[in-house]
Amino acid sequence: MARSPFTLAAAVTAALPGAEVVGARSLSADGDGRFDSAVATLADGRELAIRVGDDDETARELAAEALALRALTAGARAMLPFQVPEYVGETRLAEGRALVSGLLPGFQIEAHHVPRGRGAAASMGASIAAVHSLPASVVRSAGLTARSAEEVRDEIRRLVDRAAATGRVPARLTVRWREAVEDDDLWRFESAVTLGGAKATSFLFDDDPERGPEVIGMLDWHGLALGDPAVDLAWLSSAPDAAGDVHAAYAEASDRAPDPALAVRARMLAELEFARWLVHGDTMRRTDIVDDAAALLEALADGLRENDLSVIAARGDGVDSALDALDRVPQTAATGISTAMETDAYNPDDLLPEDLAPANDDRSGDRIGDATEDLSDVAETWRAESEPDPSTAEPVEASGTGSDSSTPEPVDGATAEPEHDPADEAQRAARAALHRWTSSASE
Repeated sequence: MARSPFTLAAAVTAALPGAEVVGARSLSADGDGRFDSAVATLADGRELAIRVGDDDETARELAAEALALRALTAGARAMLPFQVPEYVGETRLAEGRALVSGLLPGFQIEAHHVPRGRGAAASMGASIAAVHSLPASVVRSAGLTARSAEEVRDEIRRLVDRAAATGRVPARLTVRWREAVEDDDLWRFESAVTLGGAKATSFLFDDDPERGPEVIGMLDWHGLALGDPAVDLAWLSSAPDAAGDVHAAYAEASDRAPDPALAVRARMLAELEFARWLVHGDTMRRTDIVDDAAALLEALADGLRENDLSVIAARGDGVDSALDALDRVPQTAATGISTAMETDAYNPDDLLPEDLAPANDDRSGDRIGDATEDLSDVAETWRAESEPDPSTAEPVEASGTGSDSSTPEPVDGATAEPEHDPADEAQRAARAALHRWTSSASE
């Protein structure tokens, strides 16, 4: 790939007849290379994002993104308190599929750097609630995937069984997940319109001088579906500081019936990303993928020790290192997998002096629960007790569609692990595990 911005800008005139392109520039830095991307400036001042995918995987993702953006009609967009990328058009560029969409302003915050309290965390929770409040007709009328609670449960049951059948899942994880699947109380939820797997970088912010960072746009729409609202909160396993406030803001802004098991399902879905990657590797007969996924699962099982989710969410000593890696490890073209958006993203580490880098909070002496503990018991103790991250952000531009993003290196001390240090294996493998599995067809 590696097409120049000017070559990519040519796709705009094909997707938008009559458009006059007066400038072009690169869109992202340090992305994973899955898409060629650029920004085109039109004579009327508008800026558009162009992404081109040359293989089946990226072409399907662009097609899904286009369908989702068209499903979000003017009426649906008016119900959201933030901007959604504008669908402009599609075309072919050589052998690749090209999608042209509007460019949204704003800056992004990586999951580990989302602080607790008002501002970013509260705005993220309210924004997710707004998506989940969209009418189901948005999804159904576009022919997008729709699943009931029981269908979601059955899919997860099949995933756990398929993963266990590989013989590479630690027994404690298999028991943990199967008991959760069979717990009826965890699956009493009403299906909602979901982004299909939001992550921290799905949100674009502007800095309000009084209220702090506020969401002004959302990306990552290619997984738009009707299903478990917990899928859009699974990323909070990588945001221990902000998790409690995001959940609280979500509950306050939601017009849906209370779902006491929401946080527990979200945590479970985050863990199951590794199981999905294992199943994918087994299906493709890729021993390298299977070994990577197995290493992550072993690290996760070792870190969980005795299975108490509330303690894991609060600890900062590495017990959650496998899940932490999900949101921090840069993508590579070799993995062919990414959930990052095509954006010019800031690196929080560049903004932090060394004396402000967040230190690790060692809580290795905290109580650990029983290995067979019922996951529903921890729903009300989800909120993390760690200190807030002092990171700040500078505004940048972000595209209105999903693609590449620069991902910061971990801040020194943020992943220090006095007793357990599976980071080497976890970070190597998590580049592959960070895949948005938007459809159960991937199982």
